[in-house]
Amino acid sequence: MAELADLKRQAVRTQEEASDLRVRLNIAGREQKLAEVVRRAEDPELWNDPESAQQVMSEQSRRRGELEPWRRLAALAEDTVLLAEMAEEVGDTDSIVEIEHNLVEMRTLLSRLETEALFSDVHDASDAIIEINAGAGGTEACDWAAMLGRMYLRWCERHGFQADVIDEVPGDQAGVKSMTLEIHGTNAYGYLKSERGPHRLIRFSPFNAAGSRETSFASVDVIPDIGDEVNVEIREDDLKIDTYRASSAGGQHVNKTESAIRITHLPSGLVVTCQNERSQFKNRASAMRVLKSRLAERQRLEQEAAMAKLRGVKTDIAFGNQIRTYFLQPYTLVKDHRTNHETGNASAVLDGDLDDFMVAYLQMLTRQRVELDM
Repeated sequence: MAELADLKRQAVRTQEEASDLRVRLNIAGREQKLAEVVRRAEDPELWNDPESAQQVMSEQSRRRGELEPWRRLAALAEDTVLLAEMAEEVGDTDSIVEIEHNLVEMRTLLSRLETEALFSDVHDASDAIIEINAGAGGTEACDWAAMLGRMYLRWCERHGFQADVIDEVPGDQAGVKSMTLEIHGTNAYGYLKSERGPHRLIRFSPFNAAGSRETSFASVDVIPDIGDEVNVEIREDDLKIDTYRASSAGGQHVNKTESAIRITHLPSGLVVTCQNERSQFKNRASAMRVLKSRLAERQRLEQEAAMAKLRGVKTDIAFGNQIRTYFLQPYTLVKDHRTNHETGNASAVLDGDLDDFMVAYLQMLTRQRVELDM
């Protein structure tokens, strides 16, 4: 009986935490937005414009997906509290296993939603664009850049996110000089913004006959993919557009047709390339969307001093500026120099286990905002 009473208290406490999250996550507002999208989807005139209809249906699916964890948690909490109360009243010890199982699932959902409550940037829910560039270290750095690309692709697999490599420049001997990824998924930018900055790798080099210990660097830049959402004025006269043959591996059009696109925005100096699509037209559309996103991000950072402070000053991809260091030899350790979060399981991190680092970064941002408001 004492065990049932304790389980009931745990269930009630978890339900109270869920109720608090309902307010913090503005679930009522999200439900209202979903209802509005559903009404738009039910409009018979919508399908006269198939492209708009597809966008509405995608938004409806996304908003339902965002609410699903909360709805599951709320229903599970109510059922578990009721089950615990009835079990305690009649002394039904057979219900203990089910109650404990429900509590484990409730805590898992709570943890996921607690992380979501840390998102505060207006673009946190957006898709993300990741740009990886090899820095100091030659071939070793190119290999490191490719390892980072794989790490983020594996992280996307863990979260069920869609990841597309839209541009890739191979290294002279191994790895990549640069790589651009498009990440599609709810809160992709909110999670991945923690990865922005130089990353340092320390290991015994596989490219050195002596097997000496080497240090190499690669930079990661992350911006929200909002190119289709913002109205950024770009004059044709401000663009220099070059076409060339795609150089990435695979595909019947690679090295055969000039389908790859390089767009240079002359006033800002920004350069965007795209070569993953089979047609020049599609590559240009993708490159323009990335360019708009980068310009919008630049404008936003200039206008919001606080966000510029959180993002930090763009630094050289070299020693002393790294946000995170990955030690592979003679011992294994991954340490984030902003949050001091670390783990000895470097192989798991390189295999996409990044959530703890991302949550620690989001918690740091939340503390900084609280301190600024005091």
